[in-house]
Amino acid sequence: MFSNKKCMKKADKVEKKHYSEKELSEFRKVIMEKIEAAQKNREFLKSILLRTGDHGTEDTSPTFKLMEDGADMDGKEEIAQLAFRQDKFIQNLQSALVRIENKTYGVCRVTGKLIPKERLFIVPHATLCVDAKLEQQFGTY
Repeated sequence: MFSNKKCMKKADKVEKKHYSEKELSEFRKVIMEKIEAAQKNREFLKSILLRTGDHGTEDTSPTFKLMEDGADMDGKEEIAQLAFRQDKFIQNLQSALVRIENKTYGVCRVTGKLIPKERLFIVPHATLCVDAKLEQQFGTY
């Protein structure tokens, strides 16, 4: 015969497999806010890239112009890289929204365990728990 205490202890040991609808709704809100901010950042970066010839000075020195053009290219490459990273971040956040709809959000794709809420609020597109991420990066915990 089983006692209630034994059943309760077993229930306490059972790990949660998925986040609740309420929790998923909280995550959805955070992700939507991050997508909105990332889209604004991306648009700002792209607007900088599209500005051409907006130097604010009318220098005629050929040497100065060559140095300025070289610096412009370096700066544009950096801005383009930042814009690309924003695009990738937005895609990752959109993938997280799909996982929310599929009810698989927050489940580590390696261990199958729930990723802690604290991690998901900081890195809402995470698909790995900290242990799996460390294993991926360093090959050990």
